[in-house]
Amino acid sequence: MPVVAQPVAMLPEQLSIEAIGTARAQTSAEIFPETAGRVTRVLFSAGDYVQRGQPLVELDARQERLAVEAARVQVREADQLLGRYRRIEDTGAISASQIEAGETALASARVALEQAQTALADRTVRAPFSGHVGLTEIDPGDRVNDTTPITQLDQRGTLYVDFSAPEAAFNPLSEGQVVQVTPFADPGRQIEARIVTTDSRIARESRDFIVRAAIANSDDSLRPGMSFRVAFASNGETRPAVPEEAIVWGGEGSHLFVVRDGKARRVPVTITARREGLAFVDGRIAARDRIIVEGVQKVRDGQEIRLVRPAAPPAREAELRPTGAGNGG
Repeated sequence: MPVVAQPVAMLPEQLSIEAIGTARAQTSAEIFPETAGRVTRVLFSAGDYVQRGQPLVELDARQERLAVEAARVQVREADQLLGRYRRIEDTGAISASQIEAGETALASARVALEQAQTALADRTVRAPFSGHVGLTEIDPGDRVNDTTPITQLDQRGTLYVDFSAPEAAFNPLSEGQVVQVTPFADPGRQIEARIVTTDSRIARESRDFIVRAAIANSDDSLRPGMSFRVAFASNGETRPAVPEEAIVWGGEGSHLFVVRDGKARRVPVTITARREGLAFVDGRIAARDRIIVEGVQKVRDGQEIRLVRPAAPPAREAELRPTGAGNGG
């Protein structure tokens, strides 16, 4: 049987990923009040940069201030009473149990003062960390409670870009690897993003996982929620690469034929990737093997074969035209 064969090529698989990612701030929080009440002051505007602990909204706190003053009075009275008890303790005019009761009353009053001070502090909504605040729909006079959103706070000096990647990229896309991201808002800009973490599991249905990459945003030109085109390419494991026409499909899957001792030998293979007309395969193929690429449909396992040269491509018309042939000259 005449066939055409060629040496097998051993090439590294190329892993190429293109995905769409969404940015989020490194630290982000939706701000809610701790308690219900009437808004007396809104102390920020959308886009402001606020420091950690900076007041954002104040609620009416008249009752809470009075409660703090009353608690301070209770502490002062309990402290004075305990002081009188101790001054006459050695005279025997007061029992040990009375002194213990005075100590308990003072401790209880101090706890009540701390509770009142905490309730007063809750009447001011403060920034939990430094960052930029967003829009708000709260105005002085509004009544709010602990389910009323005040604003969004983002620390966006660094942005995270989350994107999905196929299971095959789980090892290459490890912590510290660099991917290229391009914001849809600025297609001409390419940014290096470094992977900081990956999801702990593969999604059962889609067979992919979430990757998180970090990009610097020191110039504050990017925003959380923006979309990015993510690109990544790397060389994978070196495998036999054969022309796709050498692959034969049958009832037991895919296989190809190699030339060994003048005979065609059937070798089952699994296709792991394709690239530019080549199929990367996993099977019992050695680097020195020759793969039958023409005549494979007529070859049978163990059949003696005769190697021939591949047919020359058809000559072009210009090459067949006699020398000197012109346009009527």
